[in-house]
Amino acid sequence: MHNKTPKRICIVTTLWSSINNWIKPFLSEYHKNGIDVTIVCNMDEEYESNLKKEYPFIHTHAISFPRGMNALGSLKSILALTRYFRKEKFDLVQYSTPNASFYSSVASWINRVPVRLYCQWGMVYVTKRGFARKITETIERITCKCSTIVQPDSIGNLNFCRANGLYSADKSCVIWNGSAKGIDLSQYDISKKDEYATEIRKRYNIPYNHKIIGFVGRLGREKGCNELFDAFKTLKRTKPDITLLFVGPIEKEDTIYSDLLDYFRNEPSIIKTDRVSDVPKHMAAMDVCVLPSYREGFGMSVVEASAMGIPVVATKYPGPSSAMENGVTGIEIEIGDSAAIVDAVTELLDSPTKCAQMGKNGRKFAEDRFEQKQFIHRLIQNRLNLLGIQQ
Repeated sequence: MHNKTPKRICIVTTLWSSINNWIKPFLSEYHKNGIDVTIVCNMDEEYESNLKKEYPFIHTHAISFPRGMNALGSLKSILALTRYFRKEKFDLVQYSTPNASFYSSVASWINRVPVRLYCQWGMVYVTKRGFARKITETIERITCKCSTIVQPDSIGNLNFCRANGLYSADKSCVIWNGSAKGIDLSQYDISKKDEYATEIRKRYNIPYNHKIIGFVGRLGREKGCNELFDAFKTLKRTKPDITLLFVGPIEKEDTIYSDLLDYFRNEPSIIKTDRVSDVPKHMAAMDVCVLPSYREGFGMSVVEASAMGIPVVATKYPGPSSAMENGVTGIEIEIGDSAAIVDAVTELLDSPTKCAQMGKNGRKFAEDRFEQKQFIHRLIQNRLNLLGIQQ
């Protein structure tokens, strides 16, 4: 039974790409459950029009949030959201991504929106230093303080934030076993793993005898790319028949050491794909997937690799640690340690039996803990509870 007057929620992200990546899987389910949804983000008219065509039952409102943090731009965004929330009188405002979360938490607190939900997909401040760390940590704490409930996307980050006093146990929880949306296992059809792997090898002319070390994510220091390239350089000396398949956009070149950036650009055994629409196929071609990130809310690429039966090497950080089982689906390494990457990758490549078993374990781990339909069901139940909707 749906309420006669639909409950109204507003979902805010900084960029429209976050709506595509993390919010779209839930929109139809909100509608089925009688919840009226408004999307707010930095979007142009074309995107807004296409989104409404795809989901004619939603509302949209474009706000141009500034990139980075600047006082005037932040103030303008908070004022714009404050006016909008006051006018619309939402029952719940949900926000994620750093800038949008800060602005929305303050604006919804000013308007005393009944449910102010912070979907905490990672924390910027943990990788900052000095004054920048103090500022970004203060912003994170304000965002948490203004929220009535905080939902990080990993159990590891939930425990980290509780231990560091960002929020209490009674105002925080994780949906099921974590992640932002679960994983659509139909896209990770492991029965087609060999077929996909062959297709990718042909696409990029990767020699049949080469072992493929994979990475999925954007270029940047925070993703551990300096350590990744340094490790690959070392591995190449003892294992010349290897290829690094780098799947993701080339964005923050200025954060990579100049010698390693030159190596990344010029080494013929490093395949740079930029953004791709068929990540599962690329995953299928990998022998080992490496995520040496300094920070992650969850580490979705770790679960995606596991879903395709690929063993993972990932840093000991609360997010990725929640997305794998050390020694079972992959190997955990210390942050900022290229030698540890070398050792872990060598251990896996030198033991095909261990690789295969960890891949098999990983697939079951993804199926049991992160299947998307189960995740969506649990998240919608959570939202109904927060809104006080009788089921």
